[in-house]
Order: sequence, then C-alpha cells, then structure tokens
Amino acid sequence: MRLVVASHPVSHDHATGDGHPERPERVSAVMRGLTAAGLDMVKLESPAIDRADLVRVHDADYVEFVEGFCKVGGGYLDGDTVASRDSWDAALRSAGAVSILVDELTGRPGSAGFAVTRPPGHHALRARAMGFCLFNNVAVAAARIRARGETVAIVDWDVHHGNGTQEMFLEDEGVLYVSVHQWPLYPHEGAITDIERGAAGTTINIPLLPGTAGDAYRMAFDDIVVPVMEQFEPDWVLVSAGYDAHVDDPLADMALTAYDYGWMAARLARAFPAERLVVALEGGYDLGALEEGVAATVRGLSGEEPGGRSLASVEDPGPTLERVISAVRRHWSI
Repeated sequence: MRLVVASHPVSHDHATGDGHPERPERVSAVMRGLTAAGLDMVKLESPAIDRADLVRVHDADYVEFVEGFCKVGGGYLDGDTVASRDSWDAALRSAGAVSILVDELTGRPGSAGFAVTRPPGHHALRARAMGFCLFNNVAVAAARIRARGETVAIVDWDVHHGNGTQEMFLEDEGVLYVSVHQWPLYPHEGAITDIERGAAGTTINIPLLPGTAGDAYRMAFDDIVVPVMEQFEPDWVLVSAGYDAHVDDPLADMALTAYDYGWMAARLARAFPAERLVVALEGGYDLGALEEGVAATVRGLSGEEPGGRSLASVEDPGPTLERVISAVRRHWSI
C-alpha cells in the first residue's frame, strides 16, 4: 500500500507557548512514527484551504476574525486555545491537508492518506475556536465531499468528544458521525441520546468510563461501529485520529496501547477500500505514545496485523455498550 502524507513546515510555527500540551514537537513525533512504519510513502505539501471551503462549515465573520487576530500577533482565544502570527497559515494548511488527500486519493487504488493537521480541529465550532482547535479540518473536507454529492463516515477515536464535528453535521443525513470517547471528560458532550437529534441515526456516541482499554474498543468496533458503517455505505471514511486515549497520555484516563490503534485502523481497512480512507491527526500529548500510535495506525491501514499488547478495562464495558446498542438498534440492524 502507498501511504500519501500531507504536511507543511508551518505547522511547527503555530506557537502555543511554553508548557502548552499542543506543542510543535508533536509534529516531529508523528513524522517519526510515519517513517518508522516502513511503508512506501509519498509526501505532499499541504496547500492553504480556499476561503470558500472554510465557509461551508464556519461563519465568514469568524474566519475574518481569526485572520485578523493572528495578523496582529494572536493570543488566547479561550482558556486553552492559543494563536500566534503564524497560526493563520498553519490553520489554513491544516485544513488543506485533509482536503488535498481526498483529491489525491480519488481514483487511485492501493493508497491511503494521513494528514498531519496542527492545529487540530474537531472541537472547532462554526463561529468559535475551542479545545486547541481553530478550524475544523475534517469537517471542511467532509463538506467538500458532500458538495460533490458523495457521503462520508467520520470515525472519531480521540479521547475527547468531537463536539464541533457533531454539531456541524447534525442535520446532514449524508454524514455519519461516530465518536468513541471518555466520559466524563472535556468538552462534556457526546451523549448516547444524541442519536435522536437532527438526522436521527447518523450521530453515534460511545461514551466510555475512565480506565477503559482496548477490549472495549474492539467490542465497540466489531459490534457497533463497523456494522453501522457498512450499512451506511459511505463513499469516504475520514478518521479524527487522536492518540490521547493512550495509557501514557497526560490529559486523559484511558488505557489504549499502540496495538489498539493498529487494530482499529486495520479493522477499518478490512471493511473499506484504502483509497477512500483518510486519517487526520487530532490530539495526543505524550510524544512516545504519539509516535508509536501513528506507526501502528498506518501499518494497520496497510493490512499488517498489529504487534504489541492490549490491556483490559478497569470496569466491565458491557453495560455501557449495551446501552449504546439499544439506542442504535432503533435505526440500524446490529
């Protein structure tokens, strides 16, 4: 399999300040992981996304505000989210990375894509920066896909719920949004009952307790995520790939290992054509876990069985998954 990677050097210049967990060294860790995977890799320079693509999911006034805010030097957009002078270009190219991969993979069998997206995106709302995110990179690409009449499944395995992505597509029956996340945890959204909101059945949240490990994620993918996606039959699968559910991550309390990220990627690659799969970086703040998790992910996309080990959940995930299954069965055959 050919791995197409979209990145840009300006991602290192998005300055968040000393001690901020969303730091430039994350990009270096990701690139080490991609190299360590040993795949046939083609690198693309991420273009700046067109403003017309941004305003499909963000208010035009908000886009202009971010541009002006960065041009005068930036600062804090909220208590967590920082922008600097170079963040405008970094954010445009972060959104551009996912979209260029969709264009590049179209009609090219045997390839998959990985977008090195910094700043990340899945918390960004239509008119508000949030949770380290300026623009919603995956949502921008999904909206471009929808504009050409195709459907999208977004799988979000970041430890935090992608509240921005969910809200942007809540009413769109052509976008399936599936999130597996820790609960309770920031942004304190992502309830099971959201499946009844908007286009009923197209928002599937799987909130898991702290201490949850790979056994629960495998059950969730086998019993819920992949069966629903197969019935939805998406033209594209976009993955919001956070690595902050790793057992070593400092910002959450889950217990995934690199093995689990490789397994999830391989499970998706068995069900859907590689050339319709694009993975985009979201969170992940332990550099070693990020490097190993990214390497395992892209090996999984290539069909390689993951190495290493998985852990067991602290508490039985069965009751939570049964509640999700009960809600999902009102809309899907699982």
